[in-house]
Amino acid sequence: QVQLVESGGGLVQPGGSLRLSCAASESIFSIYHMGWYRQAPGKQRELVALIGSGGSTNYADSVKGRFTISRDAAKNTVYLQMNSLKPEDTASYFCNAQLLSRVYWGQGTQVTVSS
Repeated sequence: QVQLVESGGGLVQPGGSLRLSCAASESIFSIYHMGWYRQAPGKQRELVALIGSGGSTNYADSVKGRFTISRDAAKNTVYLQMNSLKPEDTASYFCNAQLLSRVYWGQGTQVTVSS
């Protein structure tokens, strides 16, 4: 059972930056696709960014050019660098690990963008 623990959320003003971290309990990045999802109140969970096992990345159109996903295999940690934050980025952010039918989720971390 892979465990994922997110951290780094908080309250930030519009235009500010945050870096989210997701620590995995095992060394899985070479075989698992890792992603960041978010869910705002009353909305469905949506994919924000994905980094494949080979290192390729994909982003939701709404965050392209502002968010960057990366990983540090030595630390078993995936990051989401979020810049130029907007109020509409306010949501709970969840880390995800997926390999075929195996899917693991973290508990989530809250990001609030407000002045």
